[in-house]
Amino acid sequence: MLGENLLSKERYEYLVHNFASQAVLVVGDIMADEYLRGIVRRISPESPVMIVEVQNEELKPGGAANVAHNLCALGAKVFLAGFVGEDEIGRNLCSIIEQIGIRTHAVFCDPSRPTTRKTRIIAQHQQVLRVDRERTHEAPAYLQMKLVQGVQEALHNVDAVIISDYRKGTLTKETVATLIARAQQKAIPVITNPKPASATWFCGATVLSLNQSEAEELAGPMPSHGKAFVEYGAALRERLQVEMLVTTLGPRGLAYWCQDGEHRHVPAHPIEVYDVAGAGDTTISALALALLSKATPLEAACIANHAGACAVRKVGVATVSPEELLADWNQV
Repeated sequence: MLGENLLSKERYEYLVHNFASQAVLVVGDIMADEYLRGIVRRISPESPVMIVEVQNEELKPGGAANVAHNLCALGAKVFLAGFVGEDEIGRNLCSIIEQIGIRTHAVFCDPSRPTTRKTRIIAQHQQVLRVDRERTHEAPAYLQMKLVQGVQEALHNVDAVIISDYRKGTLTKETVATLIARAQQKAIPVITNPKPASATWFCGATVLSLNQSEAEELAGPMPSHGKAFVEYGAALRERLQVEMLVTTLGPRGLAYWCQDGEHRHVPAHPIEVYDVAGAGDTTISALALALLSKATPLEAACIANHAGACAVRKVGVATVSPEELLADWNQV
């Protein structure tokens, strides 16, 4: 079994239980994930499209807020930093985030943009449409300064920083450099999951995570195995100047490359996939908490694989609990 090959059940359980001892600050693009769920009984007479009769509406934390939600669900103490719009969605989202137990002292209102909102329309448990409402210009300089100040204050209370950049305007190259430098001054690890357009901003980070398509956007087609695969990841890690590069590979699991030359492809165990939305956020959250719990890179990768497997079994953007993560050991 995959888990037994990489670490013992006792070690796995010890590391997962230790998540509750960690405190993490998440900085990045805060979004609202809106779900409209219903059923389809007929086709519109106006055009050949389905009519979805909405039966349920739900608002959930998205983007960096979803990373924070995942960390909180896994048991960690979580702080969040970023921006929302001066609108009802932003106010409702902050209320939901606070009810979850996430600290929002460094979440500020940006009147120059609406709260980024992704509306998913789901019928018969299938996502049929997504509607995005957003503006992605850089946040004003005075808000960037407030963000840095808020992060500086939060650094006194956390064990790690996760910077989650979706290119929605919260972060700039200069802000990222400042945040990494402030964390390094306190010897606090920085885990990042950027988009390819901003990946080079994160030099000096402890961990940088990309999915396969993002890695290929930066470095071209990824070899599937062998020496070429190893050299591909090692070269990309060196180019990005980070201590550890992690690449999620979908049904193939994930791979990592470390500064000391350690590298590994950790295969995923076969599962029935329902929805991959948000799985990357779950994976990076579990990986970060495992590393903070003193897991080796290989152990952390194994736990992250389990967390991702738990997430994709669910419809929509979902979190994973420690109990689910522990139970997943028996699924391999």
